[in-house]
Amino acid sequence: MADLDAADRRILEVLQRQGRITNAELAERIHLSASACHRRVERLEAEGYIAGYVALLDARRLGRPTTVFVEITLASQANELLDAFERAVARIPDVLECHLMAGTADYLLKVVAASGEDFARIHRQHLARLPGVARMQSSFALRRVVETTALPL
Repeated sequence: MADLDAADRRILEVLQRQGRITNAELAERIHLSASACHRRVERLEAEGYIAGYVALLDARRLGRPTTVFVEITLASQANELLDAFERAVARIPDVLECHLMAGTADYLLKVVAASGEDFARIHRQHLARLPGVARMQSSFALRRVVETTALPL
């Protein structure tokens, strides 16, 4: 972040919330010329500050309103087992996120499902077959209180 000046930070703040803004609108918003703004955005992309652009979809509208957080503890911490687990979990389309954790569980997964019954299917067909799992605990989200993809700058 030390390499980012105030204009870079403003660009990133705007793009996090409005990824489809035109370069002209972005330049006007942050008080730069269009060409200077474009050069900065290209540099931020090239240096990896901007990892990509996506459309954020509404899971509810797409029939996936149920979010389940799954804590998984493995039988061992052997590198081969960790690698096998991570390869297998990456192939499950219903898993939106998988984090290696410090604490009581080894991994935390964020899973989307159509319903409780659909999660039971995901559990039976995918999660229960993951390699090396010693313990699994699932928690159903009741309501989303805060959700953002914007990082604090």
